[in-house]
Order: sequence, then structure tokens, then C-alpha cells
Amino acid sequence: MKSVFTVAAKEFSDGLRNRWLLSITIIFALLSVGLTYFGSAVAGETGLTSTSTTVASLASLAVFLIPLIALLLSYDSFVGELESGTLLLLLTYPINKTQLLMGKFIGQGSIIALAILIGFGASGVILYAHTQQTEIITVFSLFIASAVMLGLSFIAIAFIISISVSEKSKAAGAALIVWFIFALIFDLGLLTLLVGTEDGISQQSLTFMMMLNPADIFRLVNLAGLDSTDVNGALAIAIRSSLSLTQLLCVLVTWVIFPLILAITLFTKKRM
Repeated sequence: MKSVFTVAAKEFSDGLRNRWLLSITIIFALLSVGLTYFGSAVAGETGLTSTSTTVASLASLAVFLIPLIALLLSYDSFVGELESGTLLLLLTYPINKTQLLMGKFIGQGSIIALAILIGFGASGVILYAHTQQTEIITVFSLFIASAVMLGLSFIAIAFIISISVSEKSKAAGAALIVWFIFALIFDLGLLTLLVGTEDGISQQSLTFMMMLNPADIFRLVNLAGLDSTDVNGALAIAIRSSLSLTQLLCVLVTWVIFPLILAITLFTKKRM
């Protein structure tokens, strides 16, 4: 375990040196605070929005921003070091491939987790300071925890990409394609099925298909308990499914564990 945490510390310090952590935190904080104050601007209102509206707005923002940043943070974790020759050097030390991958995962996961905690937590602090409602702590704790899991799942997916390709440029292209599919194409496909099929699709089928996308699971986790007026479309239908919050969180955790296991398997079998 010492080797794993040594690699994790190196990855985290590298993130500090290239200002990834600072940049991500500032982006999250500016956008989340902006949505907290101006989330109801489209309705002609200004000032602090309700907790329900704020979380709905933040969730809609996070499903685009967190996967993209996680993929950009980690897409070159292995192929980049392989091209530069540092990966082979690392493997000459008393550390196996699994320990190296887990160290990178913990280090890079810590970067995005801290950025999410500070950046999105700023909105929770502002709302709580003005309303003193204890439910805000519960709602934002769930939001931040699920957002971290969303980020970790896409870091693991980025590892799979980085291990599978032979060039850094190909990894960057694949990462953007993956983001485009999960963040945009997937939901457009669901909408097409809802509108385009003669009899539509059942609530259970829709919910099952949404479990194939960690971004949709994240939204379901955070929007299920909100005022229904803040949720519409396919999400509103899926939210009325029989899946509990615990089940949704378990599926989201699976989206972290399964890609990570796959990345470890591919890396251990990869010839350098």
C-alpha cells in the first residue's frame, strides 16, 4: 500500500504543479455560485434561488462538465508516459502494474474530488448561510458524493482509453468521442425512442437504459427528491421508477468499480 500512496501523492502534487486543481476548482466555484444567484434569471427573478432549483441547475451543469474534465485529466495517464518513456522507468521500481494504476487513480481522483468539494460546496455554504436550513447539508452532501463518484467513473474510463491506444493523440480523440456519446448522444437517443416509437417505451425499459449511462444515474440520484416542476422529459418519467436512492447509488458505484477492474485487467496484460 505504501507504493500505491507514493504514486498517488506524486499524481496529486503533479496536479498542483500544473494547476489542474486550481483551474478546476475556480471553474466549479464560479459556475456553481453563479447558478446559485442567477439560476432563476430566465424567469425574470434575481437573487438566491431555492435549494431545489439550485441542485437541479448544478446537476444539469455537472453531467457535462465533470465527465469532460475527468477525461481530460486522465486520458494520457498511461499512453502519455509510455510515449515519453517514463512508464517503463516507473515499472523498473518495486511496484507492480496494479499498484501503479491504483496510485494514479487515487491521486487523480483526489484532485477532482477536492475540486468538486470546494467548487460545488461553495453553493451549499452560501445557501446555508442565508437560510440556515439543515436539509441543505444533506442535499449537498449527496450531490457532492455522487459528483465525486461520477468523476471517478470517467477517470476509470479514461484509463481504459489510455491503456488501449498507442498514441496520445488517439487517446485525446477517443476521450472526446466518449464524452460526446455519454453527455449528448445517449440522451438524444433516449428522446428519439420516446418520441419516435409508436407505442413509446415502458417506464422500466427507460430506467434500465438510463442505468447504462453514469451521467444519467447521477442526475437521477440528485433530482429524484426535488420538486417535480424542476424536472421534465425522460428524467421525470424515470424518476417515478421503483429504483430507490440506495439502488441508484449502488449502480453508480458499479460504474466506478467495473471500469477500474477492466482497466487493471487490460494494463496487467499489456505488453510494453
